Amino acid sequence: MSPFAHLLHDLRMRHGIRQRDLAEQMGYETSYFSALEVGIKGPPPAEFVERLIAALNLSEAGQEEVRRTVVASQRKLQIEHDTPQDVFWMLAELRERVSQLHPVQVRMIREILELPENLAKNRTEPIRRIKRRRYEGEGANM
Repeated sequence: MSPFAHLLHDLRMRHGIRQRDLAEQMGYETSYFSALEVGIKGPPPAEFVERLIAALNLSEAGQEEVRRTVVASQRKLQIEHDTPQDVFWMLAELRERVSQLHPVQVRMIREILELPENLAKNRTEPIRRIKRRRYEGEGANM
């Protein structure tokens, strides 16, 4: 199920509204709403998103979550024409195997993609060496 399908269902449950009632309130057919909610239809157009936000009176954070989830639910990937060949081959392999990826593999790929941000966030101060004090008699030949 797409992130948007999951969020749409979750929002409806949190607001305690039936699918038919929300669809009617927004001016859409229940069948379209249902297809979105189970993930048969791809992410909705901007007009639907704006009507959903208005119908549920979502906060700024809620609005951002909906918009971010719509983007994350896109099923097609546009690749720039000057993308290196290695990226095309990597994406071709991923496309072939995506349905068989283990959840651990998915998590690992996501962690690799987040690596630059995590490294920037977790920059540590250089290690400071503490000078050892010399005690009396230390260093003298015994």
